[in-house]
Amino acid sequence: GIKMLIKEDIVPHKADKVIHFMAPIAMVAPAIVALGVIPYGRNMTAVVIDGGILLFFAVGSATELAVFMAGWGSNNKYSMLGAMRAIAQMVSYELPLLLAAVPVIMAVGSLSPDAMVAAQDGHLWGVVPKWFVLTPWGAVAFLIFLISALVESNRTPFDLPEGESELVAGFMTEYSGFKYAIFFMAEYFGMFAIAGLAVTLFLGGWQPPVAFLGFVPSWLWFFLKLAVLTLVFIWIRGTLP
Repeated sequence: GIKMLIKEDIVPHKADKVIHFMAPIAMVAPAIVALGVIPYGRNMTAVVIDGGILLFFAVGSATELAVFMAGWGSNNKYSMLGAMRAIAQMVSYELPLLLAAVPVIMAVGSLSPDAMVAAQDGHLWGVVPKWFVLTPWGAVAFLIFLISALVESNRTPFDLPEGESELVAGFMTEYSGFKYAIFFMAEYFGMFAIAGLAVTLFLGGWQPPVAFLGFVPSWLWFFLKLAVLTLVFIWIRGTLP
């Protein structure tokens, strides 16, 4: 990792140097902004706004622009083809990702992530949590959301944007060193953000799984759920051929 950060930054002679430089920044910035609207615990939301879910999807869709900037600014036909293919995949799966969140929005009647976590408070008989994933419609929506999240994160088996075998890393072909590392950092930031949104929408956010464990710090429950979901993403990539 450190070696990659100190490697020489090579920029093609005929590349658009401004766009080439800005593309990695435009990729990582939306992922960091999206992390701000997720409730990490009781009263632990960095940016509390009524339309938090709307903001999440709005900034998340900005990554397509960053991918196009990387392909266009590189002045390389393979980078441009890779960028077009990546954008086609990302736009295609943003629709089911958004539609999977709609049932939760309708059930809660709000676009606020905090309201969605509050709506999943409580337990049946003190044991079964009232998480949306445990409802029939919530289970289906969660499955669709999870598949779409894998695509948006460029995880296997939807890692077409990178295309190492035929497009030599696709839109990142002309990137090296620190800029190349930023693209992968943005990918993992995005994975944490979208996994955090899945926890908020379907897995009760920071709510405990059983009532008698309510004394455990709320943020610990959130990060445990986030860790499990992230490990599922990594496990899928590690086991699929």
